[in-house]
Amino acid sequence: MPKLSKDSAPNVQDADPAIDRSGDLDDTTVDFVTIRQTHSLAPLLRGLPGDSCQCPHWGYLLAGKITVSYADHAETYEAGDAFYMTPGHIPAAEAGTEFIQFSPRDQLAETIAVMKVNVQRAMQGT
Repeated sequence: MPKLSKDSAPNVQDADPAIDRSGDLDDTTVDFVTIRQTHSLAPLLRGLPGDSCQCPHWGYLLAGKITVSYADHAETYEAGDAFYMTPGHIPAAEAGTEFIQFSPRDQLAETIAVMKVNVQRAMQGT
């Protein structure tokens, strides 16, 4: 049986606001995320349909709080909550938040590609 843990995750993205340890289990990407600084992903999602994440995510919040905005409402997840983010969301998390997230690998890769372009543009000031 395939498995993955925070310590065994092969991909580590260490950015100022968050650290994301991830790996794939078949066609599902598992992320172990620790939020260091309160932030929203809104600027990084620009260019996706509705300027929002179109990839669904299932997960469990270990600590902290996430607020997820949709076109017509917002949802808040707190420590101990299992969650499902439907396509069309914009997440924001507080410092100290930790969660495990499960996402369809290919859809997440498309989203991350756009986010990386937006990070590069922000670093170049464009």
